[in-house]
Amino acid sequence: MAPFALLVLILFAFALGPDRTPLINATPGLFWVAVLFSTMFAIQRSFSLEATEGLHDSIILAGIDPAGFFIGKLLAIGAELGVLEILTAAGIIILYGAHVTSMLVLLFSCVLGTIGLSAAGTMYGALVSGMRLRETLLPLLFLPVASPVLIAGTRSWQAGLAGEHISASPWMWILVAFAVLYICVGVVLYGPMEDM
Repeated sequence: MAPFALLVLILFAFALGPDRTPLINATPGLFWVAVLFSTMFAIQRSFSLEATEGLHDSIILAGIDPAGFFIGKLLAIGAELGVLEILTAAGIIILYGAHVTSMLVLLFSCVLGTIGLSAAGTMYGALVSGMRLRETLLPLLFLPVASPVLIAGTRSWQAGLAGEHISASPWMWILVAFAVLYICVGVVLYGPMEDM
């Protein structure tokens, strides 16, 4: 996932030209687009491993609680995304010359966005895991649902790069609401969705 995210940043650097002003203005959006597309790779990889090795049947026979399995998948995908976000943020600072004014705002938005994307991605990954066209259906279902994280994360990053803590607050609450909603829904509905 990391080479893909860095490739996105490099391609946008070429596409926007040598002038750094458009790059710095586009930095928050480019970061979250790279994270969003990488999230889909992480979800597809997570569920394809489970399907090819027959692990799903073993988990059902072992009697593992679906809510615990959901939390485990969420944490695994979230850990992958956390490492990816550190590398992507470093790439943005190096390639684009972005100056971080408020590291705390960027850090909180990344943590909240990662939790929300991981929870929603795990839910939709379970929903399409048994279908024949899962690689095509996952982006069609997941990307529209993840758009609040993309928008709120981008706005939070804009406020964090500009040093405006107060203007980031409403966007942070959207990230919190998204994460809490999908964690609650996932804990309750993960088992029935995985059995579909």
